[in-house]
Amino acid sequence: MLSEPRSGRLAAWGNALLAGLVSPDDAVLAIVGEDAVHRVEGLPGESAPVGLTLALGRLRSLGVVGLRIALPAPGHPLGLSGPPEFNARALDAEEAVVCHGAALGLVPEVFEAGPEGDVHVEVVWHVLPVREAPPADVPSLGEAERELAEALRDATEVLTRLDVAGSGPVAEAAVEAYRARAEVGREVLAPGYPPRAVRVLELARRVGLLVSLAYGNGHGGAVSSAEMRARSEALRPVERTARRAAVAAYNAYVEERERGVR
Repeated sequence: MLSEPRSGRLAAWGNALLAGLVSPDDAVLAIVGEDAVHRVEGLPGESAPVGLTLALGRLRSLGVVGLRIALPAPGHPLGLSGPPEFNARALDAEEAVVCHGAALGLVPEVFEAGPEGDVHVEVVWHVLPVREAPPADVPSLGEAERELAEALRDATEVLTRLDVAGSGPVAEAAVEAYRARAEVGREVLAPGYPPRAVRVLELARRVGLLVSLAYGNGHGGAVSSAEMRARSEALRPVERTARRAAVAAYNAYVEERERGVR
């Protein structure tokens, strides 16, 4: 979770556009990010892939009033509601966007092209039918915040004991890079999101950073197979909690709309 999922950018800035808080050009620029181009394929009424500006406008005309995300992993269909074909595609991509107001979902397919050192990324969002049902295993913002605090405390204790909490020059460089990114453009989410969602997403990213550092730091002090299993067992629920919290944060716009806050 060191980098923002593309589904998160699409949902957050798509929601800001649907709410009339940003222009189409600004929304598309934020969604594309450092990628070369994004296209949308399979959109009802379109026989060929179209650009994001047209796609977002078409989704609005189809009744879409909000966008949620899903960040599924094997054995954990987080944010999904079916049908099986959509779930399988989302699981393969490890992310998806689910429309609120129309039974449609979007799954990204990423293509890289160009010579080494000059690779550019193109993304095609495939539009598929989804089942209109509550998304799987998504907590409220309050639940997510409490779970993150508990998971971070428990994991830190275990990882410190195993000497894999994230130390050394590589870990320190990663932490500094994260802090630098956090300071550049403080907009963690798009305009229109509640402050609590921003807070939860920031914490989820910090927890994700801890997990990534712990996995990427070699075995640390966890030299025995039993200790390595203990580390994995400690990290697995923490990573799961961080993903659940991130989904809750990105989906907060739609959740507020459903509660009549907007």
